[in-house]
Amino acid sequence: MKLESSAFNFNELIPAKYTCDGKDVSPPLYWDEIPIGTQSIALIVDDPDAPGRTFVHWLIYDIPNTIRQLPEHTPIVKTLPNGGTQGKNDFGKFGYGGPCPPSGIHRYFFKLYALDKSLALGAGATKNQLLAAMEGHILATAELIGRYKRQS
Repeated sequence: MKLESSAFNFNELIPAKYTCDGKDVSPPLYWDEIPIGTQSIALIVDDPDAPGRTFVHWLIYDIPNTIRQLPEHTPIVKTLPNGGTQGKNDFGKFGYGGPCPPSGIHRYFFKLYALDKSLALGAGATKNQLLAAMEGHILATAELIGRYKRQS
């Protein structure tokens, strides 16, 4: 399975547009090579370089297996128009919250999961709830890493 963005390449800098220094909208994401048997897709975006703990920036689950992209500026709603449910990020909000590191350069992991079932979690699930629901149901994963440092 592959995960890509037209906004940045693997391990490159995320443009400021997609961060707290810009419009803070989600970058466009595209995936393919979904395994046979996939029933739904989930996405977790987090920052393991955050002080104290890994900081969660975006959670989406129950994306239909027919969807192959999330557009730039994915709406910040509980349920996406084409399917998919959004969890709560560590900003305490639904949808995408862009990079906003307090200091230094941070890595942002965009992790895509192909699942053999729909999770049927309500909107607002946490990363731990999502990981628990996915346990034993992951068929494949893909990862895209972007980096960001605040402009001074």
